[in-house]
Amino acid sequence: MKTNKLEKDWWKKAVVYQIYPRSFQDSNDDGIGDIQGIISRLPYIKKLGTDVIWLCPVYASPNDDNGYDISDYCDIMKEFGTMQDMDELLEKANAMDIKIIMDLVVNHTSDEHIWFEEAKKSKDNPYHDYYIWVDGEEGVLPNDLKSDFGGSAWEYVPACGQYYLHFFSKKQPDLNWENPKMRKEIYAMMNYWIDKGISGFRMDMIELIGKEPMQMIRENGPKLHTYIKEMNAATFGKANLLTVGEAWRADIEKAQQYSNPDGSELSMVFQFEHMKLDKQPKTPKWDVTGLRFQELKEVLSKWQYGLEGTGWNSLFWNNHDLPRIVSRWGNDGKYRVESAKMLAMVLHGMKGTPYIYQGEEIGMTNIALSNIKDYRDIETLNMYKERLEEGYTQEEIMHSIHLMGRDNARTPMQWSDCEYAGFSKHEPWLCVNPNFHEINVDQALKDKHSIFYTYQRLIQMRKEMEIFSQGDYHLLDTSDQIFAYERNWNNQKLVVIANFFEKPCAFPDIDIEGMQVLLHNYEAIDGKQLRAYEAMILFKG
Repeated sequence: MKTNKLEKDWWKKAVVYQIYPRSFQDSNDDGIGDIQGIISRLPYIKKLGTDVIWLCPVYASPNDDNGYDISDYCDIMKEFGTMQDMDELLEKANAMDIKIIMDLVVNHTSDEHIWFEEAKKSKDNPYHDYYIWVDGEEGVLPNDLKSDFGGSAWEYVPACGQYYLHFFSKKQPDLNWENPKMRKEIYAMMNYWIDKGISGFRMDMIELIGKEPMQMIRENGPKLHTYIKEMNAATFGKANLLTVGEAWRADIEKAQQYSNPDGSELSMVFQFEHMKLDKQPKTPKWDVTGLRFQELKEVLSKWQYGLEGTGWNSLFWNNHDLPRIVSRWGNDGKYRVESAKMLAMVLHGMKGTPYIYQGEEIGMTNIALSNIKDYRDIETLNMYKERLEEGYTQEEIMHSIHLMGRDNARTPMQWSDCEYAGFSKHEPWLCVNPNFHEINVDQALKDKHSIFYTYQRLIQMRKEMEIFSQGDYHLLDTSDQIFAYERNWNNQKLVVIANFFEKPCAFPDIDIEGMQVLLHNYEAIDGKQLRAYEAMILFKG
């Protein structure tokens, strides 16, 4: 099955909806979301207006890291369904003009992938060089490289007398991208999915594939862009696809390389500079200090200016690895609705491709579980153990998890106020947030003033008004608690004004005479002050 012919750079007007399959919709009542569950909810995604689904991994996997440890790239995880289900999803989504982009995990595989099962047998095995090995003595590590999930990045295999590299779980050995045979197998796999009719790839930790571990180089190795260019030429560069690379260490210059308009690499990258502004530099993500709001304005503006005409921005607050934005930088209590709408308007008014993470459009919040046994995320569980050993109190550790743990984003989608939030009739794999009685899709669709309809309107405006995708960006000089900017294009002007805080403040000195209100999170504009989390999008042209 092939998708319809698309205009070049179609993704510049697209809005992407990210689905975490395990937590989206369970169709067979085993407590685990699945592909048939996603199919059943396609009309909802169509109603929201998003035209692309980013599908987190559904490949065969033993699930050490919730599907990011792949044991077979060309098969489907049994808990999620079959390849026939996947083909049906592609066919039915395509019939609704909804495109599917797959999560591409090619920095590492599962240790249960046939390549690694062969590789660890001996140094002479044909698959041995598909991974990264270093001769050594057990107990004497090759160097001090650390795993992102805690502990050393090296694991010893006695049968080989060698250590293998794993930047994540020890069940996720890193692939050796210096091996051309391995690269060709990856490209063949990518073309298998392209031939099935997918519309692109989100590339997990792509900045790591050029690593040189013995030189202590993790991200942005010297061959990184060579590999991406080769991948482009061998696979998606031949088609009109959306490609977005996860690049935590990207700066403007690197992002310009990744998303060069010449099309030699990717459409865009996820850069995370703005998502690190509530912790001190060079400290673990768990040590939160509070949002540095002025820096947020500066960083987002820097990226808007920096990629103008030289690349393309991705726009996001949430994903499966990040806590819920309304709990993090909004107000998930009294002003949940107002602050969620404000955050949406600030982001979707910018230039780039917006990404919405499941539940964001109804204002789903973080969850605070009291018992560590109720958490499922490997990163969280490893951190809990390490910090106990380091002398942190249980209260301190749980506080950090409640703020920043990845399971905040992974609780089941809240569809209704029925048992288990309409996600399943069976106890889910991860606890449902207790607030599902008040926060759910059914409630949102009934309320014409809900967060859902704000997102729907933002998506509609991006499709209908060229200024959203084409207009240049200019940060406006405002007070310490206001984020305001304008977009200009073809004698049209768009102005976004937002109070980022609960405290009211004076209306900024911005001329809005004769401007049309496109969207507003209160009933009427006061003109003298901005109320708690008040935001608006204005237009003239």
